Amino acid sequence: MNYIKIIDAKKYIPEKEILNSEIEAKFGLKPGYLKRITGIEKRYYSKKTIEEMALEAVKKLGNNILDVDMIIVATTSSNKIMPGISNYIQKELQINSCICMDILVGCGGFINAIDIVSTYIETGKIKKAIVVGVDLLSKIIDEKDLGTTAVLSDGAGAILMESTEERKEYFSNIESSSDEKDILTYEIGKNQNHIYMNGKEVYKYAVTKTVENIKELLNIANEDISNIKYIIPHQSNLKIMKGIANRLDIDINKLYINIKNVGNTFCASIPIAIADMKEAGLINNGDKIILLGYGGGLNTGSILFEY
Repeated sequence: MNYIKIIDAKKYIPEKEILNSEIEAKFGLKPGYLKRITGIEKRYYSKKTIEEMALEAVKKLGNNILDVDMIIVATTSSNKIMPGISNYIQKELQINSCICMDILVGCGGFINAIDIVSTYIETGKIKKAIVVGVDLLSKIIDEKDLGTTAVLSDGAGAILMESTEERKEYFSNIESSSDEKDILTYEIGKNQNHIYMNGKEVYKYAVTKTVENIKELLNIANEDISNIKYIIPHQSNLKIMKGIANRLDIDINKLYINIKNVGNTFCASIPIAIADMKEAGLINNGDKIILLGYGGGLNTGSILFEY
């Protein structure tokens, strides 16, 4: 059997920094209000295209990416249907032959992308893959809507995965449920040209369905949460992540949280977090990690893997 291994992780954060004070002044809010309700201090807006952002993250992985068999990109904010962002990366890196795929699964799409690659590797169809999460949200924010302006940010993250004969644990639990209330939506070319988010409903969904999903994952893996070094959640909102920790009855420090410095980057949030953790030396060979994605769809997914 082929097992999966994460080789490297890199990120691209845009240059333009948007501080809370700028948004608070615009909406007539008291200083400190946004940090208190979101946990965010700053977010970033990019002047690059979404394709360029993705490529910037991928290029930081170095020259050992030129022999990949697959490039898969998770996003929610690309306005171009084809060719995809993955094809753009392939072309710019001059990779002659590989599988290219873009997926649209809402904010949790990076989880689905990882799981697709895992399936390809386990079945022996590929040996090496680049997985990218990227979103250019500043272009589709309704500037009059505090709920999205306060939290959303641009960014890209890329990880390199490959097949290994070293036995590594890997389990996934990915599910979708009908979003009858349309609590998180974005439609191109219709009346709604901006992201819409019902904050209260998103919170209720995020602190219940995610916890159920992780408990099911642990049951599938026959694993106890005490053996998990970190849970790396989609960086949606600090209040949501605290709610998840509380309902799992675990210390908040078991969740890796970097939303304070980067905001909510949708599909890019988990790979950016992995890149930050790798850079800080927080995860090491043999550590058991849970990745948790959730968002529009509604789509919820978690992966337990051995680093």
